[in-house]
Amino acid sequence: MTDKIKELWLNADAVCFDVDSTVIQEEAIDEVAKFCNKGSEVQKLTSSAMSGKMDFREALSARLQIIKPSLQQIRNFIKDRPFNLTPGIKELIGLLQTKNIPVYLISGGFRGLIGPIAIELSIPLQHIYANKLKFFLNGDYAGFDEKEPTSKNGGKAEVIQMLKEKYGYTKLFMIGDGITDLEASPPADAFIGFGGNVVREEVKSKSKWYIESFQELIDTLK
Repeated sequence: MTDKIKELWLNADAVCFDVDSTVIQEEAIDEVAKFCNKGSEVQKLTSSAMSGKMDFREALSARLQIIKPSLQQIRNFIKDRPFNLTPGIKELIGLLQTKNIPVYLISGGFRGLIGPIAIELSIPLQHIYANKLKFFLNGDYAGFDEKEPTSKNGGKAEVIQMLKEKYGYTKLFMIGDGITDLEASPPADAFIGFGGNVVREEVKSKSKWYIESFQELIDTLK
């Protein structure tokens, strides 16, 4: 890790987190798949998508076509299977908030599942950039909103570029476990790779700063 990135971290003016395997310990879509009894079929596709072997939107669409979650199943899932926050994330985000540093959640996952996580972490719901599931009037699965930038390759970078243009951030950090997070810097001014839940070798080897515990970031900020 370079001193330069550490110094930048101490002066960060915005921090964006990936959600799956970063803020939470699980990959949400895999958990929804298991809940709908489609677990093993979907997990293979998630691995391909995360390692960049498959176009992101293609992988998202293929996984959802297998699961076809109804609105009722999603509601039951949220109620019965709350996600586990990654150790240290609540303290880290709380620390950033006391320093008035805005925190964003940028995810290839789903807004409906991320809402309760944001509420638990006191992150404004308008700071979530994620995909939207669509349902027919009877509650059946009807696809996802393809206009959301996060539904495609390079989508996280697009969101970050928009945030920088809108608010003038010049020291914006992206923190995440996956290749799509790494690829969002630039435009993110710096990237911190996170391996506390799952270590992705390619991300680890290309990260200037790679951590396996949020405690490291908490200690640096204190």
